[in-house]
Amino acid sequence: MAAPEQKPERTRLVGGPGLLLVWLYGVMVVGAVSRSAYQIATEFDRAPLAYSLSAIAGVVYGFITYTLVRGGETARRAALACCAAELVGVLTVGTWTLVDPSAFPDATVWSDYGMGYLFIPVLLPLTAMYWLRKARTA
Repeated sequence: MAAPEQKPERTRLVGGPGLLLVWLYGVMVVGAVSRSAYQIATEFDRAPLAYSLSAIAGVVYGFITYTLVRGGETARRAALACCAAELVGVLTVGTWTLVDPSAFPDATVWSDYGMGYLFIPVLLPLTAMYWLRKARTA
């Protein structure tokens, strides 16, 4: 009788610096989702684009947090792709808010490259992408 196939062990992504990334992304989820939910519910007509972008940022942060906790190679690749998309979003919105401030009557999470969040929105995807690439080789 043949031995049953063993599933490969999932790559653990929350060890060491990965744990800090999960914590930071978790904080960003709470901040972005709660802020955008309140703003969408109470004053959406004031700045619909800004509030929608903050909500999208919260969803992206949530997905990255989930994939980091889940672990495994597929989750690592998904998180890496999402972090790259997040970085593109931060750079695009950050530049847009500097070039045309009138397009955003109120700030988004990614406005001015995340200045309202201590620049964490621009630093976090860079750090996460480094960690996720390093986790692949480990």
